[in-house]
Amino acid sequence: MDDLFARRKQHIQHYLYDAPCTYSLSVELDITHLLSELKSRGLKLYPALIYGLSRIVNRHEEFRMYLNADQQLCVYHEVHPLYTIFHPESETFSCLWSRNREDFPAFYQGYLNDLKQYGHCTGFSAKPDAPENVFNISCLPWIAFTGFQLNIQGGYTYLLPIFTFGKYHSENGRTLMPLAIQVHHAACDGFHVARLVQELQKWADEFKAPFRI
Repeated sequence: MDDLFARRKQHIQHYLYDAPCTYSLSVELDITHLLSELKSRGLKLYPALIYGLSRIVNRHEEFRMYLNADQQLCVYHEVHPLYTIFHPESETFSCLWSRNREDFPAFYQGYLNDLKQYGHCTGFSAKPDAPENVFNISCLPWIAFTGFQLNIQGGYTYLLPIFTFGKYHSENGRTLMPLAIQVHHAACDGFHVARLVQELQKWADEFKAPFRI
């Protein structure tokens, strides 16, 4: 952690204090293999994507950086995913969170348990007692976007990444899914976002479902 702050000292000063800056970009993930593997096992795509993102975000300190109550820079030891679920009857969404777990079957079961217990709650925060160390994931399964940006009042002090998945589509025999990534420039540069995307793509390409529903 100290090494991270030392390496990024000037970048943090510039992008957090001198010229506060966040940025976003959208990419397309190739989920051809991942989707096929999940379907062959009767598994859901959304929790698998949440799991994959959680594993990679937790590998890298720059995606776990935050300002504490005293405005001191810190890095969480781990972060847990907080994700949206849609309620078609009210056309609204709620937020759930699940514990980060290295083991995919354990995470998947935890997701199912959370969905069963809290999925019917239509309030903004369906599952109570969310910890501070969560990062945000949402999904727009109705549209395959090529660009997406959040405009957050006070967002220049929010250092954790925010992810948004879109509707997947077929192109030249491949299945592609848009992913929007919003980050703070004090925490990470384009290199770090590119590495995250590359690692997520590699995970999707090599995914092996260890169990069947």
